[in-house]
Amino acid sequence: MASNTKYQAPRGMRDFYPEDMTRRNAIFDAWKEAAHRFGFSQYDASVVESLDLLKRKAGEEIVNQIYDFEDKSGRKLALRPEMTPTLARMVASKQNSLTFPLKWFAMAQCFRYERMTRGRKREHYQWNLDIIGEESISAEAEVIAASVHALELMGLSSKDFKIHFSSRALLSDLLSKLGIDATHHQAAFLALDKRGKIDDKAITELLTKEGVDSATIEQVFSLLEISSLDDVQKALGETTDALVNIQSFMSLLDTYGLKDAVVFDISVVRGLAYYTGIVFEAFDTAGKFRAIFGGGRYDNLLGDIGGKPATGVGLGFGDVVIDEVLSEKTSDEESENTIDVTSVGFMQEEQRNTAMSVASLLRAKGNNVDLSLKPEKAKNFFGKANKCNYSKAVYIGPDDKEKGVVRIKDLATRREEEMPLS
Repeated sequence: MASNTKYQAPRGMRDFYPEDMTRRNAIFDAWKEAAHRFGFSQYDASVVESLDLLKRKAGEEIVNQIYDFEDKSGRKLALRPEMTPTLARMVASKQNSLTFPLKWFAMAQCFRYERMTRGRKREHYQWNLDIIGEESISAEAEVIAASVHALELMGLSSKDFKIHFSSRALLSDLLSKLGIDATHHQAAFLALDKRGKIDDKAITELLTKEGVDSATIEQVFSLLEISSLDDVQKALGETTDALVNIQSFMSLLDTYGLKDAVVFDISVVRGLAYYTGIVFEAFDTAGKFRAIFGGGRYDNLLGDIGGKPATGVGLGFGDVVIDEVLSEKTSDEESENTIDVTSVGFMQEEQRNTAMSVASLLRAKGNNVDLSLKPEKAKNFFGKANKCNYSKAVYIGPDDKEKGVVRIKDLATRREEEMPLS
């Protein structure tokens, strides 16, 4: 349908009409309920952040995706592309007065100027879960358990998604076994994270620039053939701390009852520079969409921005992909969910006050009520109520007022219930 205006939302940005807000609110409600169920406290911050902080801590390609600008005083600022650097700044500024470990969550609006594909916009909302100041691998298990609970609240199960996990520390052990110096590990992480996004020739060029020889590059690629922890053990020839950590992590997830929801995947690297330990990403089992969420452990972020060193585990869960996953899962009939609203209307001006009184009484009892603001014919009133998918309707005519009754109609079943006006 042609637009009635020449003005559109900027490319990659989104407008939310009421029907869009219904879906968005359902996602937000699941996020918030899951966070509270697992004992996380909510925080928030300005969407405008210091460009210096973001460039120092965002890492890699994200730096080129930042919406940055100067304010009228010449300060270099930006729209946040993610929440973790802001969280680190906030914690570092009050670190001496906070009680650790912290369990915080936010539902942050984020902006990235990047190439748009299915499941990727230039603006999105992101649920951030973070546990700061806890060295135990229990932090990773708790964050993942909370995220799974959120997915379950949205109507998904382990049949619909899988959480792929690996460990940067474990990958470092494997790279060291290949003879790659630790100074090149970050470049190798970036290269491996890009596999599938750019061709192997481009990745080879990236590693070559880092001083990695061609024979070793082939070995780096061969790491992605690893498919199990047994393969890791064979490749290492020993049991390292990182491997023990992963094994403990899996045991904890089993205790949570999440064994069927997770799978070890050596290719999970995560593109952000600050991750240091276990990393994870969730995908729909059909493989149709981008990652639903991702995260991992970051040990150095607070110390790097001037705070006291403190380890952290975090997760970012965007609203764009999960909205598409849920939309595809839900059939057209199911998607037309009834909205829990009672519509109250009236035939003539003489019934206006009665309709207002009925609406007020229903609202006082905790009902959501849409009150007609002018008289209208019954056909128009019920047509509008059905089109809006309201659950019930009350239509007041002159006979109803004289009898002192109202009829409440269930719009799904078409059944009516008569009740006294009082």
